[in-house]
Amino acid sequence: MKLSLLDWSIVIGTLGMTLFVGIWVSKRAGRNSASFFLGNRHMPWWLLGFSMVATTFAADTPNLVTQIVRSQGISGNWVWWCFLVTGMLTTFVYARLWRRLGVTTDIEFYEQRYSGKPARFLRGFRAIYLGLFFNIMIMANVTLAAIKISGVLFAIEPETVIITAGLITVIFSAAGGFVGVLITDFLLFFMAMAGSILAAYFAVNHPAVGGLDALLAHPALQDKISFLPDFSDPNQYVPLLLIPLLVQWWSVWYPGAEPGGGGYIAQRMLAAKDENHSVGASAFFNVCHYAIRPWPWILVALASLVVFPDIASLQSALPHVSADLVKDDLAYSAMLAYVPSGMLGIVVASLAAAYVSTISTSLNWGASYVVNDVYKRFLAPDAGDKQVVRVGRIVTVVLMVLAGLLALKLESAMQAFRLMLSIGAGTGLLFLLRWFWHRINVWSEISAMVLSFVVSMYFEFGHFAFLDGWKKLIFSVALTTVGWVIVTLLTPPSDAETLRRFDASINVDKADIRRGAGATLAATIGVYAALFGIGALLFKDYLLATGLLIVMSVAALLTTRLYRQTGA
Repeated sequence: MKLSLLDWSIVIGTLGMTLFVGIWVSKRAGRNSASFFLGNRHMPWWLLGFSMVATTFAADTPNLVTQIVRSQGISGNWVWWCFLVTGMLTTFVYARLWRRLGVTTDIEFYEQRYSGKPARFLRGFRAIYLGLFFNIMIMANVTLAAIKISGVLFAIEPETVIITAGLITVIFSAAGGFVGVLITDFLLFFMAMAGSILAAYFAVNHPAVGGLDALLAHPALQDKISFLPDFSDPNQYVPLLLIPLLVQWWSVWYPGAEPGGGGYIAQRMLAAKDENHSVGASAFFNVCHYAIRPWPWILVALASLVVFPDIASLQSALPHVSADLVKDDLAYSAMLAYVPSGMLGIVVASLAAAYVSTISTSLNWGASYVVNDVYKRFLAPDAGDKQVVRVGRIVTVVLMVLAGLLALKLESAMQAFRLMLSIGAGTGLLFLLRWFWHRINVWSEISAMVLSFVVSMYFEFGHFAFLDGWKKLIFSVALTTVGWVIVTLLTPPSDAETLRRFDASINVDKADIRRGAGATLAATIGVYAALFGIGALLFKDYLLATGLLIVMSVAALLTTRLYRQTGA
């Protein structure tokens, strides 16, 4: 497919704006490490919230949602919708605790909460483990999406995509630092949202689809359009709904939905002006991420089932794409080929915006771990601010190169998603409890990390590889959780002075925790009501939509009341 001059102008303008922002703020970003990684902790909630949303608006996310809908229907999205509970618990319980802790990265938590050489080792190891291994996996998955989109639309070779997209993003990220990421995230969010809505509009109005009413009435979609799985079939409702809501949300560590907060979500909460801005940013993110954004992607996925009902039809339509890349997730990119010239530029620019936003955040976040928690902590504790920023920029380049190499080895968005879910299985409860249960110690953390990796790898590639994915998750969670709890009970807690200082820094009020838990429940119900209320409007079920709107309103009022009772 060829882009018109107007299309290319929109795409080039979007990327040019990104580079301009990076260069514009480069002097400010390079002043010191606090500016390069946290914007000097003066960021408002709305800017941080938009950045969180834009970061999770990755180029691979529409592909993942498309693969889920095509294989399991709309209800299959509970595999990630369940993380709303985690997100709201982070908002109303942990966001304020993170801001009070006042660290530069969430990895610093380990030396605040635990003591001695094991705590120092854990901080350094987790920085490498998350900043390199997990972070590179995230970026590789996003880059894989860029490869597939470019291959479908323009028949561009994967290596060309990696070099071009990676070079632009790494220049911007290395120059602009955290503030540059925040500013561009704010601008790119609107571009990405406009592109996804346009993609949905043209997908639904494809001649083979015939509009929204015809799409929803199509025989091939009747088992795909329910918000909930078939409750008469345990093979449907157990893995698609019960396991995510009863087990997955609290037990699994997943980037962007860490139990208790972590990663780039914690980075933004730590950069907030104060506790209220930290809470506001997290709340805004969860509302947008779960209630507002999914439906354009879902509509494209449903339309793709009409246009490309199976893998064979995708392969036939995309003969120029390597056969090992043609999976269900490619259907989203294939549907973009039907967007008319002029509008296509906006859609392609939106995908470029989503790519730049996610990769730039991951680069800055990963570099903050490597520089703050490894280089400055262990290798060069006396390094000056200019030197720290320079090393941060070098690490940024290295991370991008490694992510590009790994992207060439992946095949589908779901592949990486499942791998990251399995590796983090069983650690979530520890991350929720470690703020309050003094018995948890550094050996609890180490044992949970080792067990989750070993157990998940065994179930994924060992004698029980034949099990269904949800069964593997249950066994991994059970074995890992029991294992780290036993280690916790058999080993002594951190020394009393370390625990006293930690408690003093976070200043936990048990009544506020209870109110925060209540606000979490109310907010979760409200956002789910908004999510399905929007779906009901699209499906023209106005009675259901009205009922859900009332539920959403009551939940919002209750959430606000409970939060204000905390003294915020």
